[in-house]
Amino acid sequence: MTRETPQKVPLLRDERFWRIAIQVIVLAIVGAIALILIANLNQNLRQQGTVFGFNFLRNPAGFSIGDTPISYRTNDPYLRALAVGLVNSLRVIGAGFILTTILGVMAGIASFSENWLLRKLSLVYVELVRNIPLLLQLFFWYFAVFFQLPPVQDKLNVGGVLFLSKRGVALPWPANLSATWLSLAALGAIAIAVFFLWQWRTHMMVEQGTSGQPQLIALAALGLTALFILSFGLSWQVPQDTGTTIRGGLQLSIEFAAILAGLVVYTSAFIAEIVRAGIQAVPKGQWEAARSLGLKSGLVMRLVVFPQALRVIIPGLNSQYMNLAKNSSLAIAIGYPDIYSVANTTYNQTGRPVEVFLLIMAAYLVINLIVSLLMNKLNQAVQLTER
Repeated sequence: MTRETPQKVPLLRDERFWRIAIQVIVLAIVGAIALILIANLNQNLRQQGTVFGFNFLRNPAGFSIGDTPISYRTNDPYLRALAVGLVNSLRVIGAGFILTTILGVMAGIASFSENWLLRKLSLVYVELVRNIPLLLQLFFWYFAVFFQLPPVQDKLNVGGVLFLSKRGVALPWPANLSATWLSLAALGAIAIAVFFLWQWRTHMMVEQGTSGQPQLIALAALGLTALFILSFGLSWQVPQDTGTTIRGGLQLSIEFAAILAGLVVYTSAFIAEIVRAGIQAVPKGQWEAARSLGLKSGLVMRLVVFPQALRVIIPGLNSQYMNLAKNSSLAIAIGYPDIYSVANTTYNQTGRPVEVFLLIMAAYLVINLIVSLLMNKLNQAVQLTER
């Protein structure tokens, strides 16, 4: 019996060779285009008498910034000015994530309410807001709402704790004391304990059929403790009206309030639709099974439907968070000094648009990569696991 030897395929007729060769050719073309662009950039910079680099960031900025959460003077370097702009952007993005999640989830759940008025209000809100351009809404919030507030002498006083005027919004805020930070650490520990206690209660109810009453009592005790710490442990500073100005508390400029309100209201409309789609993706059998156990509508949503809907909601939520972060660059339209606004002034003064735009793109890229990483971790945590 003779053994057959496989016939060798010619190189030019080998499919694997052409797959690799085509990829190498495409990479070579992309690399050549990049080299041409870089050479063109260097030639243009030489014609302008400059060299690519970031040493200009050490030069004094020489311009003022209206909203400075960290210390800043006009003779500080450009790097410090860009850091102020970055912190301002992170303030808007961080507060936007929290508020838009609350409003979007509430609006999404309201679309399933048995209350006719609440259901229709949710529908009107979503259809009205998401069909109007964001830039137009920002102008509305700034020029038609916050810019029309009275001067500080005639400010609006809401219960002696909230003041609204053309100078800004003043509201209570925890004092920067060691006791405040200890209270915040205690609240964080309570939040972790509540999470694990809730998981334990669910496990006991599902796996062993217990009532979960002891864990519920413990949760109530933790809730009361957290409420006590929130009320008395954070050393709240209430704004004080001195007649011509407001002192103490948290002072927000009308530009910050307008960009935050615009982003939250706009993004929440899309999140409401994502939540609605996620809830509708839960099979009707799950609703009927929960109701057959005697659960009321609120418990059906909280214990059965919404946890399953999270698997559909979170990927869409990730996209909306990243959209909010990128849309915050529209703050320049209403004069809020975010990183794009500060960078715009920087490259106008220094004549370094390439370097400055690279810094801006790197900042937004890092922010969105971090958001995407955290949301992917959360998505993995809520997925079903095989037993």
